[in-house]
Amino acid sequence: MRIRSLVLVSLALAAAAALVAVVAADKAKVDWSINATAIEACSCPMFCQCYFSTKPAAHHQHGGAEQHFCRANLAYKVNKGHHGAVKLDGVKFWIATDLGGDFTQPMDWAVLYFDKSMTKEQRDALTAIWPHVFPVKWKSFTTAEAVIDKWEFNKDTAHATLDGGKTAEVKLKRQPGNTSDPVVIHNLKYWGAPRNDGFVLMPNEIEAYHIGDKAFEFKGTNGFMITIDMNSNDVS
Repeated sequence: MRIRSLVLVSLALAAAAALVAVVAADKAKVDWSINATAIEACSCPMFCQCYFSTKPAAHHQHGGAEQHFCRANLAYKVNKGHHGAVKLDGVKFWIATDLGGDFTQPMDWAVLYFDKSMTKEQRDALTAIWPHVFPVKWKSFTTAEAVIDKWEFNKDTAHATLDGGKTAEVKLKRQPGNTSDPVVIHNLKYWGAPRNDGFVLMPNEIEAYHIGDKAFEFKGTNGFMITIDMNSNDVS
């Protein structure tokens, strides 16, 4: 009887410990959500083959050498979002990147620029959320700050600048369609985001990044706008 009682006590203690662990894990899980719109452009021809292939477009360098890369600027504005108690509504941020030449390997590099108006709490919140939107490995991933002083669009154009264009710029113009409405690609997944409102096709007039030895500039290549939606319930 005494052995049985000891067993029952041990089982009860184990169950209590498991419950405490579950409650602690539940408390540790921060509720978050993000709905954000991107003004985006890259070096690939229209439309970016990266969404359908393990390699970006080929580019011919001086001397005829062929190189695959996708050099892009992604200018985001959060329409509505939060991470725990930290509000993200209206926050703007920018990613300058080169995805490299082979998507079966880690992506080449990316720099995440926080707008200078963001608080430390907002930066920390975005840093926690963004790996779920971009669930990939990078050879180099760094953060910086700058001023996103222009972020605007209408039905026909979109324009975003980082430090007045001194650091980076994206300018898009709507792709003509059968009507005056934009051309939109639906039912195409955008990175890790489970929901989007479609890729609004807008080839770029310019997409440029002017910093250091990774600087680049392209004109007339791929561009689009997209609004993504994601929250903590979408990830395990």
